[in-house]
Amino acid sequence: MKKQQETKKLLHPRSKHRDRYDFKKLAEINPKLKDFVAKNKFDDLTVDFFNAKAVLSLNTSLLQLHYNLKEWSIPENFLCPPIPGRADYIHYAADLLSEENDLKIPKGNNINCMDIGTGASCIYPLIGNAEYGWNFVGTDINTTALKAAQNNVTINNKQAQIVLTLQKDKESIFEGLLKKTDHFDLCLCNPPFHSSAEEAAKSSMRKNSNLKNKKISKPALNFGGQSAELWCAEGEYGFIQQMVKESELYQNNFLWFTVLVSKGSNLHHFEKWLEEKKVTKTKIIEMKQGQKVSRLLCWTFLNSKQRNVWINERWK
Repeated sequence: MKKQQETKKLLHPRSKHRDRYDFKKLAEINPKLKDFVAKNKFDDLTVDFFNAKAVLSLNTSLLQLHYNLKEWSIPENFLCPPIPGRADYIHYAADLLSEENDLKIPKGNNINCMDIGTGASCIYPLIGNAEYGWNFVGTDINTTALKAAQNNVTINNKQAQIVLTLQKDKESIFEGLLKKTDHFDLCLCNPPFHSSAEEAAKSSMRKNSNLKNKKISKPALNFGGQSAELWCAEGEYGFIQQMVKESELYQNNFLWFTVLVSKGSNLHHFEKWLEEKKVTKTKIIEMKQGQKVSRLLCWTFLNSKQRNVWINERWK
């Protein structure tokens, strides 16, 4: 239990998840969670994180309690995101924007963000809007995912703040979605990390072996995930390579591009590509959640003068 507490303290200082889950309060706001809450061997209340329905119900409770959502759901077998980690991305992205604004986090609907691969959960737009009042455009190549995401937007009355759009070209990231007049302060992206279904299955088994503290030989669906959510050709390496390539074409449409990097060994490749594209500034932000370490790779093509003009024209 002490180890769990130490893990939570590694979350962003503004995270609402740095303390132990208050399962009593979470079950009060979402009575369905009561079916999954039980005492562990330490006589503490918890849920079985190996149970997909329990994880989904816990996520719903967390979103209702901390982010004032009315309801939230995803279709069966779609990716069920860990809320603390997703919130950390939003908070570190807010810190990035604050560096352009005398360390004051810009809030409200003057801030426009694009979430690449928003998924059925629509998790980044929902948390980003709840925490900072930002507007979002969420994109995805999966019509079923977008339909579920739209339901999460509509049921929480966020249609004015969150707009979803289908990327019809599965080989593209930005192309076909942007006009010259579109401007976004942030691009967020949690790319598919794996290069194949087999690699994703092995990762799932490792994750669940850690949860159960014993070797698991069959992948489970406690966190779910569809093909485009978990893997693509060449994994995150190929996806981010494409993202960097396309970002050059839309360098004036974005103040900052950001993407989540799971494999630290890939970073030197990404930095080299960005250097070749002659970006004006690159930043790597490390995020820790227990033994798991991920990174935000951030870049901008705009120089400091251009960024100041951007901020004065759009934020103030």
